[in-house]
Amino acid sequence: MQLIDIGANLTHDSFDRDRDAVLDRARAAGVSRLVVTGASREHSPRALALAQAYPGLLSATAGVHPHHATEYTEECDAELRALHAHAEVVAVGETGLDYFRDFSPRPAQRRAFERQLQIGVDTGKPLFLHQRDAHADFLAIMKQFDGRLGPAVVHCFTGTREELFDYLDRDWHIGITGWLCDERRGRHLREIVGNIPANRLMVETDAPYLLPRTLVPMPKDRRNEPSFLPHIVEELARDRGEDVAVTAAATTATATAFFRLED
Repeated sequence: MQLIDIGANLTHDSFDRDRDAVLDRARAAGVSRLVVTGASREHSPRALALAQAYPGLLSATAGVHPHHATEYTEECDAELRALHAHAEVVAVGETGLDYFRDFSPRPAQRRAFERQLQIGVDTGKPLFLHQRDAHADFLAIMKQFDGRLGPAVVHCFTGTREELFDYLDRDWHIGITGWLCDERRGRHLREIVGNIPANRLMVETDAPYLLPRTLVPMPKDRRNEPSFLPHIVEELARDRGEDVAVTAAATTATATAFFRLED
């Protein structure tokens, strides 16, 4: 089983002590490729540096998460565009809207989102998107760019059935994480993931966040890592009513095409 983790926050400081070992465990578990999430001015360059240090294993995204939207200045825009000149950076983002936390003012979130969508237009690269409690504004901003953007994935999808079908109706991709394994918050996902076409479905850990609650044994430090991706795929396959090998092969093929990962 060869898997692609489309969203791993490997620049997080919790990995500083053992990043090589984390990657070794991922490869041993069948995770053959990872996309390192760049989500701020500080961490997007680090994501690129990691991808350059591990060619053939890691790729990167470059963007500014809505939590960091207030840092999106003209200088930030220029920095992101410079990062996107590198082939190792395979998608624009993480970008989008988050009205659940509201760590940045909503007008700043919308401006940063629009500026990064323009980078998507200018580069033709896929989009790595975040949306939480901001569905209407998210759709409205994306609509402004209709016909000009490349493929898009709504990463770490946790939304409703209606939101899912809104995204699928627009031919966007869906990223599923260990949120699926949370009996408190993810139960509704189990009922709707079967509606995602195989060529629109991808998987991710969002490590070190979103440790699957059904994982046995649980790591003592409660840190999620890419080697746990097969567990998520097993749960996802069960909920889709298909063999795990089918889910694994489909999500890997979809991610390979989406991020243009062919060597």
